[in-house]
Amino acid sequence: MKRLIIAAALAVPFAAYAALPVSSAFKDCSMKASKTTPKATLLKTAIVKEDEAKRIALGTAGAGSKIVKGGIETEDGCLVYSYHVNDPAKKGQTEVFVDAGNGKVLKQELESASRAAVEKPVDKIKKGAAKVKENVTGQPSTSHNKPQ
Repeated sequence: MKRLIIAAALAVPFAAYAALPVSSAFKDCSMKASKTTPKATLLKTAIVKEDEAKRIALGTAGAGSKIVKGGIETEDGCLVYSYHVNDPAKKGQTEVFVDAGNGKVLKQELESASRAAVEKPVDKIKKGAAKVKENVTGQPSTSHNKPQ
């Protein structure tokens, strides 16, 4: 009986998580992709090329804006370009998600300056780990974010 209660208690959180809706911003994406797909394959698969996605992301911000970091990735099962755009007229950065299939802006998230400051050391660690992975495996890393 105890085992049944424990099993039920463990199953409830998983069932609740599975019932959560997919982010509405990504439900209408035009291209799907797996998290394990190599970055080189994602880039070849994308209909919208990286330069065009950058122009689209910058088009969401004001004059003098620049891309701080970003690139192609899989978000909630969708193939997207995710760019952190720094607009001098705003505090912090805006993360812009561009659909890699049709160029539609799927979502924008304003990130405060304090969050960006916290992310910076983590990004350096990720970048270093990605370089080590690339050197060891000889394969491009999907988590390698180059500053733009």
